Amino acid sequence: MNKWRFWIGMLAMGLASSCSGDRVYEEFYSFESNAWNERDSARFDLKALADKSGPKLIGIRYNEEYPFSNCYIRVITRDTTGLILDNKLINVPLFDSKSGKPIGSGFGNSFTAYDTLPFEVSDQSGELYFIQYMRQESLPGLEAVGLKILK
Repeated sequence: MNKWRFWIGMLAMGLASSCSGDRVYEEFYSFESNAWNERDSARFDLKALADKSGPKLIGIRYNEEYPFSNCYIRVITRDTTGLILDNKLINVPLFDSKSGKPIGSGFGNSFTAYDTLPFEVSDQSGELYFIQYMRQESLPGLEAVGLKILK
């Protein structure tokens, strides 16, 4: 019986360690009631990313209740004094325009889509903000937005 527990434990550790192979950092900001309100902004402290280099991605976790095929997001970086360094609007596609199938990976009715940030986050002291820019007060079906850094 102890042999089986050992091998099941080894298999579980192997699966757990193989899931995070390409990322150096990943953090998501979850929204209450699975809706992104226009007043909600996801804030990430760039000091925590000082020693992490590599391609930086924005991730959107969404479900099939989201009523649009894409999501416009304002990406803003500020230095420690509050001065805006970069302010870009990006369009992240969430559903295929022809087939209507969700883009990204997931299971059930929840999916995660990634897109690259439109600029290099060079100043490692300050903050990075994601703000929804869909001209609607609340976006149902958006569960979380996050930042991912690859190796």
